Amino acid sequence: MIARLTTICVLTACAMSACAPRQSARAIREPLSITDVLRGTAADDAGYARAVDPRAFAFPADHGPHPDFRSEWWYFTGNLTSADGRRFGYHLTFFRNAVTPVEPAVEHASAWRTRQVWMAHFALADVAGGRVHASERFGRGALDLAGARAEPFRVWLDDWSVIAEPDGDGVSALRLRAATDDGVTLDLRLDGAKPLVLQGDAGLSRKSSTPGNASYYYSVPRFSAAGTITVGEGAIAVHGSGWFDREWSTSALDAGQVGWDWFALQLEDGAELMLYRIRRADGSSDPASEGTLITPDGGTRRLAHGEFSLAEERSWRSPRSGASYPVAWLVTVPSLGLRLRVTAALDDQELDLAFRYWEGAVDVHGSRADSPLGGVGYLEMTGYADAARAGG
Repeated sequence: MIARLTTICVLTACAMSACAPRQSARAIREPLSITDVLRGTAADDAGYARAVDPRAFAFPADHGPHPDFRSEWWYFTGNLTSADGRRFGYHLTFFRNAVTPVEPAVEHASAWRTRQVWMAHFALADVAGGRVHASERFGRGALDLAGARAEPFRVWLDDWSVIAEPDGDGVSALRLRAATDDGVTLDLRLDGAKPLVLQGDAGLSRKSSTPGNASYYYSVPRFSAAGTITVGEGAIAVHGSGWFDREWSTSALDAGQVGWDWFALQLEDGAELMLYRIRRADGSSDPASEGTLITPDGGTRRLAHGEFSLAEERSWRSPRSGASYPVAWLVTVPSLGLRLRVTAALDDQELDLAFRYWEGAVDVHGSRADSPLGGVGYLEMTGYADAARAGG
C-alpha cells in the first residue's frame, strides 16, 4: 500500500547521485511524509488508468507490470526458523512508479531514458538477536537495471530479484534473493501451498468512498519456504512460510485518512486472515477498511468494516522517530468465532528508510469457536511517524 511514495523517493535519490545504478537507503537522510505523498491530486493522476470497477484478471499476464497505472508493487513477507529454533522474519518488496503517463516524444532519446522508476525494500528481523537489518535501493526502468515481466515471471532491481523457478507454473515456485548493506543475505525458495486469491470486490480493493481511490489486489496467501540466510558469520539453513501480495493503482488515500494497519495472518488450522484498517485523522476507522478469510481449501469470505474489530493492547515508542506503534492487538471476528491476540515477535521492527514505517513478524495466539488456535504473520503500520513529527 506504499508504492505512491516511490516517485519522490527515487527522484530525490537520483538527483543526489546522477542516477547511479545502485542507491543505498542512506541516500535520503530526512524521512518523507507518507500522508503528504499519498494524497495525490486530480492533476497528479491525469492521464493514468484508475482502479474504478472490477476487472477480468488474466494470468500469467497480470503477474507482470501495468504501466498505464501510476504505481504497483510485488510484496513478499514471511516467517523462518533455523534447525536450532532461531526465529527470523523477512520482507522483500519491489515498487514501480511512473513519473509521467506517456513517454514524451523526443529525438535521439538516450538509452537511460525511462518514465518508470523503481524502489525496493529488504529487511530481515533477527528475533533472538533483537535487531532488524534493512536496506533500500532505487533504480531506473532502463538498461535492464530494474523491471518486471510476466513470462517467465521475474521482478528485479540490480541484484535483488524474485524469479520463477523452472519447475514451477506462473508464481507457484519462486526464488528470492536480496542482501542488505551490512551483509545480511536471503536466498529462499517459495513453493505455493494455497491458490491465488482476489481481494476485495473480485480483486478491486477500495481505499475510500471516492471513485478510483482503489487498487487491483490479489494474493498468494501461503507458501512453504526453504533456503539460507546469512547473519554474521556463515549461512544458516531455514524453513518456514511466505505470503505474496500484488497491487496496482493510481490513487490511494483520501483527505482525512492518515495511515493504515495491515495484517496478514497464517493460522495453524490452514486458514489465513488478511485485514486492514485505514485510520482517519479523528482516530476512527474508515468504512473502506475490510478483510478476507481464506479457508483451508482456498475458499474466501470477504469481511466488511463492521465484521471485525482491531483493539490496541500495548504500544512501543521508537527512540528514533518518537512514534508510538501498537505492537499487541486483540483481533476479533464474531461471525467466525475468532478471537486472536497478535503480538510483535520483536517490538522494534520500525524501518528507518526513505520514510519510516513499522513492518514486522508477529505471533498469533487465540481461539476459534473456543478451540485453541495459533499462527504467525506480518503486520504493517504506517502514518505513526508522521503523527509523531507533527506532535500528535
